[in-house]
Amino acid sequence: QVQLVESGGGLVQAGDSLRLSCAASGRTFSNYAMGWFRQAPGKEREFVAAISGRGIVKEYVDSVKGRFTISRDNAKNTVYLQMNNLQPQDTAVYYCAAAQSAYRLSDISNYNYWGQGTQVTISS
Repeated sequence: QVQLVESGGGLVQAGDSLRLSCAASGRTFSNYAMGWFRQAPGKEREFVAAISGRGIVKEYVDSVKGRFTISRDNAKNTVYLQMNNLQPQDTAVYYCAAAQSAYRLSDISNYNYWGQGTQVTISS
């Protein structure tokens, strides 16, 4: 089992930045690929960004490329999502997830463990 706890969400204005953190406990953190997903009201949960176990491979959804950066610190069992130039369409609950396989980083079905989510709200 892997337990995931997100933090860092909040209410900010368009153009501002936030950094989300996801602390993991349980199994060896570096064995897991980590992903960030988001779900806006009335919409399906969507892929945002992911990173392989040692941080070599990173993937992003096109809408956040150049604005968001995913990183991890395996010594701290933590993955981060730095979000810059936030826009109202980024408003959603953001979820951290862990996957035992790094083959399909953007595929939601690849992820075995999920956090409870953190709300990110961007005002225009």
